[in-house]
Amino acid sequence: MSQGGAPSRLVFPPEDYEAFKKLLQEVSGIELGPGKEYLVSSRLSGIMRQHGLSSLNELMQALGSGHQMRLRNSVIDAMTTNETFWFRDMAHYRLLAEKIFPEAPNGRPLRIWSAACSSGQEPYSISMHIQDYKARNPGRLPGGVEIVATDISPTMLEEARRGVYSSMVTARGLDDEQRRRFFQPHADGLEVRPEIRQRVRFQEFNLTRGFEILGRFDVIFCRNVLIYFSGSLKQDIINRMAKALHPSGHLFLGSTESLSSHSSSFQMVSAHGGIVYRLKQ
Repeated sequence: MSQGGAPSRLVFPPEDYEAFKKLLQEVSGIELGPGKEYLVSSRLSGIMRQHGLSSLNELMQALGSGHQMRLRNSVIDAMTTNETFWFRDMAHYRLLAEKIFPEAPNGRPLRIWSAACSSGQEPYSISMHIQDYKARNPGRLPGGVEIVATDISPTMLEEARRGVYSSMVTARGLDDEQRRRFFQPHADGLEVRPEIRQRVRFQEFNLTRGFEILGRFDVIFCRNVLIYFSGSLKQDIINRMAKALHPSGHLFLGSTESLSSHSSSFQMVSAHGGIVYRLKQ
């Protein structure tokens, strides 16, 4: 323990750090770059003390035993970046309303996948946007909309399914009128209204696994996720997402991400101040 009561930084032998990097990539796909020892130490030191583990090597042995699901989930939670907020990158929502929704299929539901949905702000924002679109355009989206929201973290999914957020969280990206229309009071803050929640199905899922279990989609949101993966895994995920899309389906990436060097299956579409990638025919 350092002065002032703050926990001291854990120091890892280089071979243990390299082994942890390999293990983390195997279980989650996340690739730690060089010089991230401090990040690992700051995020895992509390977990290790809680489980009575004194070294990174002991942590990996415990994870490798196969009987420590709670510990595994805690490590994944700690090493996964979960920053998110409501209606992130409004240009993408304008593209949905102005380009994608009007082209929705008539004979079946429009299916949207929110990959790495964290605590639920993205899929709920999509559902809120659909609610407004249908109010402005009666008769549109006749087949309805299904939103599948996935994440590798059971803790984040539990929070997302609960749909209850503090006033501090709902302040990020929402105005007073949106909070009134889309939420109802709850003892712990504000709760997403049932008509918004009913479109969203949350499911634990690892992007390094096969996508067949999820079915086919018209739209995939995979924003600010691929930056944590190696180049080869990133390309593999994009190729599998192409196969998971219906013909002429759309893929949204983060505003600073690009497909230019990873796939030739998509055509970039720039409109309404945003960019989306459309699957080539």
